[in-house]
This record gives sequence, C-alpha cells and structure tokens, in this order.
Amino acid sequence: MATFTSPQRAVAAPDAEGTYQKVSRRLVPLLLLCYVIAYLDRVNVGFAKLQMLEDLGFSELVYGTGAGIFFIGYFFFEIPSNLILHRVGARRWIGRIMITWGLVSIAMAFVKTELQFYVLRFLLGLSEAGFFPGIVLYLTQWYPAERRGRVTSLFMSGVSIAGIIGGPLSGWIMDHFHEHKGWDGWQWMFILEGIPSVLLGFVIIAYLDDHISNARWLSPEEKALLTEAIAAEEASKAHLPTWEILRNTRVWVLSLIYFCFVMGVYGVSFWLPTLIKNMGIASDFHVGLLTMIPWTAAAIGMILLAKNSDRTGERHWHTAGSALLGALGLVLSVLWADQHVLAMAALSLATVGIFSCLPVFWSLPTEFLAGAGAAAGIALINSVGNLAGFLSPYLVGWVKTAWQSTDLGLYLLAGFLTLGAGIVVKLRGSAASTSNGGR
Repeated sequence: MATFTSPQRAVAAPDAEGTYQKVSRRLVPLLLLCYVIAYLDRVNVGFAKLQMLEDLGFSELVYGTGAGIFFIGYFFFEIPSNLILHRVGARRWIGRIMITWGLVSIAMAFVKTELQFYVLRFLLGLSEAGFFPGIVLYLTQWYPAERRGRVTSLFMSGVSIAGIIGGPLSGWIMDHFHEHKGWDGWQWMFILEGIPSVLLGFVIIAYLDDHISNARWLSPEEKALLTEAIAAEEASKAHLPTWEILRNTRVWVLSLIYFCFVMGVYGVSFWLPTLIKNMGIASDFHVGLLTMIPWTAAAIGMILLAKNSDRTGERHWHTAGSALLGALGLVLSVLWADQHVLAMAALSLATVGIFSCLPVFWSLPTEFLAGAGAAAGIALINSVGNLAGFLSPYLVGWVKTAWQSTDLGLYLLAGFLTLGAGIVVKLRGSAASTSNGGR
C-alpha cells in the first residue's frame, strides 16, 4: 500500500473514494437543503398566485411580469456577487445571501399593490444573486471534473425536492391558514417558508468551510489528496482575467444555451400549479400533491443521467438529448390536455428532460475555467441564462392574457429547448474538430 512518510512514522494513504464520500456527507446535505429552500422561496409565488391574484386584483400579465422581474435584479448583481464570494469565501457570503433573501421573502406577505409586488420580486432577485453560481464555483474547489457531475446533480436535485415537498406544503399552508388571524393563506405561506432561509443563513456561517485547508474534520493526508487532485486539474485550465471572460466566445455560446434551457425551467416552475389546476382540481392542497409526480420523476432522472454522464465522460449528447425530451413533453402536454392521465405523464416527461440537462450542462464551463475567471464565467453564464427567468413567465402570461390559453406559450418554450439542444450538438462538433486538428 502506498504511504505518506514522515520522520516519525509512515501513514497509510487515504482511500480516495472514502475521502470524497466523507466530503460529500459533510457538504452535500447542507447545500442541498439550502437549495431546496432557495428554490422554494423563488417559485412559491406560483402557488401564491392561486389566491393572491383574486385577493389583490392582479391580472395574469401582472403576475407574469412580477414572477419574471426577480431575474432582472438577479442579473445585475450576479457577477459582482460571485467575485465577492471568490474574494471573501463561501461561508460568509452564502450565509449573507440566505439571510437577506429570507427577509425579503417574508416581506412578500405584505404586498398590496402592483408596484410593491414588482419591487419586492426585484429585491428578492438582487438578494439571491450569486447563490447558485457560488455553489457551483465552491464545488469546483472540492471535486475534480470526473466526480463533479454526480455531486452537482445531487445539489441541483434540490429543485425537484422543492417541488416534491413544496407543492403539498404550500397548498396545505394556503388551505389550512387561510383567514387565520385575519391573514390570507398566501401571506402565511410567504412568512412560514421565508423563516427557514434566515435560520439556515446562520447555520452556513457557523458550519461551512471556505477551503480544503480550513476543514478540521479532514486529516492532513486527506487534505493533501483533495488538494493535489484540484491542483492537477487547475493546471490544465485557462486562468483568464475577468475582463477577458466578457469577450470569450465560448462563454457567450454557453450563456445562450443556458438561456434556452432556463426558458423551459421556469415555464414549468412558475406554471405547473396552474396547468394542473386547469385540469379541474379544486383544492390547492390536491394541486400540490399532484405536482409531486413530475418533480419526483425529475429528481430520479437528474441523478441517473448525471451518474451515467460521469461514468462515460460524455457531456454533450446527455445534455442535448435531455433538452429534446423536455421539449417533447411540453408539446405532448398540450396535445393531451383533455386526457388528464396522459397530460400528467407528458408534464412529468417534460420536467424530467428539462431538469436533467442542467447538472450535466454545468460540467461544460467548469472543464475549462479556473480561478477568478471561473467565478466570472460561471456567474456570466448563469446571469445571462437566467434572464430567461424573466422572459419565460412573462411570455406565458402575455400569451394566456391575449389568447386565454397557455398552449402557444408551451410550444414556444419547447422551441427554445430544441434550439439549445441544437447548439450543444454544434458545440460538440466544433470541439471534436478542434481536438482532431480540424478547422
């Protein structure tokens, strides 16, 4: 057995698999829980919509605009936030992000006017900016590329878990607490789902380690193993300055791809409760229970696809194929709208495809970006991509207001997913040509 030697004694080299499992047990559950709460706070407005539009007299267009304006604030502070995280460390900055967005989410309970709705959704995006790309960046400091797809998929399964537990939870709160102490159910939902974000922010500050070297729960030999794996990978990457990232063609192409995928993500996230309620489901709680079906399927599909991608080392076809599966599901959900069982199957297919492509996609930029360039590049891709979070709900809301139907909106989202998949395949061809010395 290989050993690390010292003047005093010989120390057995740590098992790599065991060491990474130890890291995952320490980091992934907490980060996953944070992402569940983050995503729930971001999209629970989709459930609030079932009551608040009537209570406040908002139109579908007002809702679509407010749901999407979150991403305008998100866009403006994304890159600065990730650069600050790179400088001060994940522990303090992720903790600050969670505390801030939790307080803003609680404040959503007191919205009375359209302007207040828009302002608080903008501030929620501003508060949360940097969380997701910050975690993606943080994981690159602990895991090499061949392990990152599975870990990223576990972290990103928080989206599906938020859907699984968030739907029934939000529906139950809105039904059970409606008119309790004079407040509406949607107000209680914002308050009760915002408090955990604030509490978890303080847990992050107390518990998270900024770097491998800070981890007192690792032995010196385990730290050396992890550090050497990251150093070897970093040496093969381009350490580009921040200003050069802004003119890097590959980063902008990846931003466009992610934009197309996010169009589908938030089409599902913000409108799934409405699409299910339109099937004739009266109870908000029952709507929430039914949303568990597509979200559970997505959680399973996301992890299995990422595991297979890591095993084979193939990224592009896994990403493109999943996006096309999502597009097909959206189209079928329209064609089978009058057949409730088939419509739910189609929505489940769409959710699996859309969300499974995301963790594998994030293996593409982290394969060639490092250091401050990685912080800026990941943030740029995520911020540009998440502008689709504004366009997607706005577009579906506008279509529904104009035509009294979401069908055209879902077709458009399927078109964006197909476009993104096509660009991924084209990017694969370009990469293969370059590696073979082609032009």
